[in-house]
Formats: sequence, C-alpha cells, structure tokens
Amino acid sequence: MSVAASSEPMPGEASRFQRRSLRVVVLAGGRSAEHDVSLASARSIREGLAAAGHEVLEVTISREGTWLHEGEALALEPGRGLLGADVAFPALHGPFGEDGVVQGVLEALDLPYVGATVAASALCMDKVLFKDLMIAGGIPQVAYRGVHLARFAAAPEEVLGELSALALPVFVKPARMGSSLGIAKVSEPEGLAGALEGAFAHDRLVIVEAMATGMEIECALLGDPEQPLVSEPGQIVLDGEWYDFAAKYTPGGMRLVIPAPISDGAAERVRALARDVYARVGCEGLARVDFFVDGEEVLVNELNTMPGFTPTSVYAKLIAHAGIDYSELVDRLCRLALERHSLAPGAASGRA
Repeated sequence: MSVAASSEPMPGEASRFQRRSLRVVVLAGGRSAEHDVSLASARSIREGLAAAGHEVLEVTISREGTWLHEGEALALEPGRGLLGADVAFPALHGPFGEDGVVQGVLEALDLPYVGATVAASALCMDKVLFKDLMIAGGIPQVAYRGVHLARFAAAPEEVLGELSALALPVFVKPARMGSSLGIAKVSEPEGLAGALEGAFAHDRLVIVEAMATGMEIECALLGDPEQPLVSEPGQIVLDGEWYDFAAKYTPGGMRLVIPAPISDGAAERVRALARDVYARVGCEGLARVDFFVDGEEVLVNELNTMPGFTPTSVYAKLIAHAGIDYSELVDRLCRLALERHSLAPGAASGRA
C-alpha cells in the first residue's frame, strides 16, 4: 500500500503557523560518540530550512558540552529562549542529545523544539526500558535480557547462567547508545563474558538479544501521535553481516529498498505496529521504527527518535517516497513543534 502526501496541513498543524518565515536554531554536535554524524545531519537541516525560506542560526555543542554560537559560548537563561529563535531543531544523536537531556534544557528555556519530548526521548534511548514497555503492551519482539554492570561484577557466573536461556548466537549491546556502537555478536558461550565487558565500556546497562531471522525493515513516521503519516516500509540490505556503525555510515555499507519486498499483509502489519509503538511511547514529530520480518512474522526491534537526517539518510528517503521532499519535511517538523508548544499548559503566548 502506497502512502500519499498532500500539500494540505497535516493533522495538528494550525493555519497560523503555515507560511510565515521562522527563525530556527539548529543544534549540532553534542557530547556523544555520534558528534560528527550530528554535524552532518545539522548541515543538511540548515540547508533544507534555508531552502524553505527560514532564517537559520547555528549552535554547536562541543564534545565537552559547551553551547557555542559564532565561536562564543552561550549563557542559557531559563524562560528566556535562545537567540530570539521561534523554534529549535536538535539535530543530535545518542546520549546527551537524544535521551531527553537537551530536551529538558529546551523546556527550561521555554523554546519550542522538534521531536520527542523529555519522557519519550529518555524511554526510547533505553533499549531495556523500551522493550519492557513493549512486553507490557503485547508487542512482538525478540527475546532479550538486561544486565547491569554492578550485578555482573558481583555474580558473573549467575548472570551467564541466566543468559544461557537465550539460544546462541546473541547480540550484546550497550543499552543506551546510538549508531550500533559497542555491539558484539556472540556465537560461542566462551565469548559472552568478553562481549559483556566490551559493552560495559560504553554503558553500565547492557542488553543481550537473541538473533532474529528475516529482513531488516524500517518505517518512518511524521506528525502527532494520534494521526501520523506512516511511510511505506523499506528494507535494509547490508554489505556486511549486521547493521553496525560501519554499515550505517560507510558509503556502500548498506542500501535501502523501497518498497520492501515483503507481502502486503506483512507491510500492513509493519505500518500498524509502527503507528502503535509511536503512540505507545508518546513520540511526537518524527521517528523511525525498526523491525525484523520473516515471512508473515513481524518483530519490533527499536524506535529512533532522531535518526540520521541527511537527504540520503533512511528516514528522509522513506518520507521522500511518500511525496514529501527534504525542505518540506524540515519545515513541517518546525510547524509541528510550534503547534505542540502553543497547546501546552502554561505556554508563553508570545513566543509562538
């Protein structure tokens, strides 16, 4: 089933936000290992916003966490906004950017911002917490276990015994990192302890997941949680064995096939689950939901609240296939942010 796009306002977009030019501050960089990826996303976002007719301001967050504009450190004042901007676009990936930390700062500044709010950002960054919530909602997913560093250090044999319930091979991952950093595939029991220690170098919480069969499928969403646009599913075709950091960011490491070569029934199941998960975690603005599809079986893997955002990134390609080009996409996201802020209890009436 194809997804048609329209030039009409999306659900939740008020007409008073539609055509006026905006002053948009784009946040780039950040403290995570995805600093350089963020810089690339932000560069594309700035170009897209400029093409849509908006005034764009650049704020770079250093690897140490300093907020910089035109080379000067910024003083952030709660309730006073940022550089007179109408809205912020946090083009930040991973910890200290996509996990609710910066979203909390923007809430304190009383500045509308693109994307998920504090709670949804934090929830979706924590793979264990996210999967626990999916279990509560009866959402199909791969078997997994969460492991805390302190418990593994105190009782390693007990933890390894519990993990033996997951049939090998398994994937060991830091629970609160992005871009597939620190992942190891374990095919033999003697490799599990070392893989855990490697993942603990990135995070004190690690997730161990059973290996899923089938295709890696991704689906993009745009809009409010009640009635988002849901893209056609796309298939990730890998050059290597799994979707690691190199596959995501090395040219030729992966390619995207749209529409995914799956049955109509599986495609509809992907889109329905994407919509369900998006609403269940309270996402707003945008997200990409990742799946494993094997025949008619569809398993949810994870939800990314701020996926890579260049015009050639998976999210932008999926939305473009729905008929929304890049400059219109970033424009719509800013309008959605303004609308959400205007409806929030106690919103400052003069800012939007």
